[in-house]
Amino acid sequence: MGFGVFIHRTDSIYDDSPAEQYQFPSQYLGRVQACLSDWVIYYEPRKVAATRGYFAVAKVAQVISDPKTPGMYLALIEPGSYLDFVNAVPFNGPDGVIERGVLNEEGRISGRAQAAVRPVSAADFNRILSLGLAEDQPELPRSGEPIETLLPSGFSDRVQVPFMVEQERDRVMQLSSRIVRNRLFRRLVLQAYDKRCAITGLKLINGGGRAEVDAAHIRPVEANGPDILSNGIALSGTAHWMFDRGLIGLSDDLEILVSRHANDRNSIQGLINKTGRAIVPSGIVERPHPQFIHWHRENTFKH
Repeated sequence: MGFGVFIHRTDSIYDDSPAEQYQFPSQYLGRVQACLSDWVIYYEPRKVAATRGYFAVAKVAQVISDPKTPGMYLALIEPGSYLDFVNAVPFNGPDGVIERGVLNEEGRISGRAQAAVRPVSAADFNRILSLGLAEDQPELPRSGEPIETLLPSGFSDRVQVPFMVEQERDRVMQLSSRIVRNRLFRRLVLQAYDKRCAITGLKLINGGGRAEVDAAHIRPVEANGPDILSNGIALSGTAHWMFDRGLIGLSDDLEILVSRHANDRNSIQGLINKTGRAIVPSGIVERPHPQFIHWHRENTFKH
């Protein structure tokens, strides 16, 4: 087992779905197998416009031959392990290259940096993870939610004990904590939606600085919905309640649908913003993905 870096482009020609699978040619089989049952970091190359840099972490559950494409393989991602970073981590930081393993003996960037799949040291993995999940000012929970259960000690780099492998593994173990993941997912979604409800269009911040909006999973975690931004949407409490109970849904072009089973359709229509469509981020990777919208419409929305 070992940590790795998988290069993925938004416009990839490969059959990739970062939260589910990563397609690669046979030349990288050994390197991917070395990551089996361990964690990898996704990286988008610098030459991609509006690159996200190092943008997510996931755990490799299985490596198989691609049944659809001869000569290609798939790294299957463990369900529920994928997690988008709340901060995109650039290739170069204030102190130079973040991933030190791509440097040669002269301190220059080597050909390793071009490899689509490459091993990464525990120190580099920990450094990237710390930057990607850093929360200098954690997003406050909504009113009435206990802070102590939503804000456990997490990924801060400002520790006063020596850096050790045990700390690295403890940090990795927290990637599986639902409390930690929910907190990070909330920050990620609210950041992308500017704390505005996608259904009502309202941006309400209470006197304590808390945003009165939820970070909702479109496909629930209980139904293997991943903690990926494209499976998230910012909703006010009432809109979230209706969305989870199938009283409202979304079409593929983000039109807000109202269930004919709702007992007060006119009042629900009155809550919807004037455009009649969900207000979502402009970036393609930040918008609700059609596959999650379709899942909600087929499995939750009451037609």
